[in-house]
Amino acid sequence: MSNPSPPPVAQERLLSLDTLRGFDMFWIVFGEVIVHVLHERNQWAPLNWLHAELNHPEWNGFTFYDLIFPLFMFLSGVSFSFSLAKRQAQQYSSGYIHWQILKRGLLLVLLGCIYNGLLRFNFEYKGGLYIDFGEQRFPSVLGRIGLGYIGGAFIALHFKTRGRLIWALCILLGYWILMRFVPVPGIGAGVLERGQTWSGYLDQMILPGALYNQVQDPEGLVSTIPSIVNVIAGIMVGDWLRRQDKTGYQKVGMMVIAGGILWGLGWIWNLDFPVNKNLWTSSFVLVTVGWSLLFLALFYLVIDVWKLRWWTLFFVVIGVNPLFIYLASAFIDFAAIADLILRNEDRWLHPVLILGAPLVLKWLILYVMYRNRIFLRL
Repeated sequence: MSNPSPPPVAQERLLSLDTLRGFDMFWIVFGEVIVHVLHERNQWAPLNWLHAELNHPEWNGFTFYDLIFPLFMFLSGVSFSFSLAKRQAQQYSSGYIHWQILKRGLLLVLLGCIYNGLLRFNFEYKGGLYIDFGEQRFPSVLGRIGLGYIGGAFIALHFKTRGRLIWALCILLGYWILMRFVPVPGIGAGVLERGQTWSGYLDQMILPGALYNQVQDPEGLVSTIPSIVNVIAGIMVGDWLRRQDKTGYQKVGMMVIAGGILWGLGWIWNLDFPVNKNLWTSSFVLVTVGWSLLFLALFYLVIDVWKLRWWTLFFVVIGVNPLFIYLASAFIDFAAIADLILRNEDRWLHPVLILGAPLVLKWLILYVMYRNRIFLRL
């Protein structure tokens, strides 16, 4: 695979894209903790509402917290559209672009396994060192992002708008037909309960190790297939935003119209194929793509059309290093470091300060990385 070294091309970036990605990650890394702790101490109506929205439904249904994951996948598709245009302008070979996509996706799968404890070694009684693969959970959030990215990017490379739409429609309809009308051995057709769907049945047969819920995994292999459509939708929106023959208001208007239509179609489909994040149902895809379009339209309008950018730094700092802060939050005990810095061994500080100090520490680390242009990218 050739990797030429053409003259550098300035990368076109959307500040709204980085800001929205940071806003999305904020709720995982910062906002969720703040809201839940404050909710425990204060029963204010807005906090009660936010607390409910930052919890997943037990099974069917939808909350704001359900949007965070698919919104990130959608934004990865938007980013890919811009990065692909850059690579093609630099005349990178098709083989090299395919390899970069595959490498990035598989590295995300590997990092997802590590996040789930792949490198957590156990010691046998006689001192041997081993990894218990039987207890290892291989599906992961990062794994789904990686596989969805590979699928969406490969489709986008080989098909234009019409072909991408056909692929998206076939995936969503095919998944619906499989889940609703094809009988699961020993269970029957159309049963959409935990562990009684094709998603749970095939995951139990195919995936090694442990599943999150034993009989079904919310990041399982089968339910990853429809998530490819979230990435495809993002890529198509990225292509739309790169067009030079449309004004900012035209771009915003089309995103709002498309987002509203998809959101409505998703809830209509919900009557037969319930909106369900655990199964990543086709109706869930349409609802989340609809919401993703509406959020991006709002951020694009305010930041890139109206140029109101004074408030964006806080989220941009998070949005340009999402992988780092996601992994760091799992492997670094920021609360213990903050305690050490504040000398809070006796717990004499106010609880709000105890809560806020680790979050401030995370953001300051991200800010230092941002100022020094240090980005963890695959």
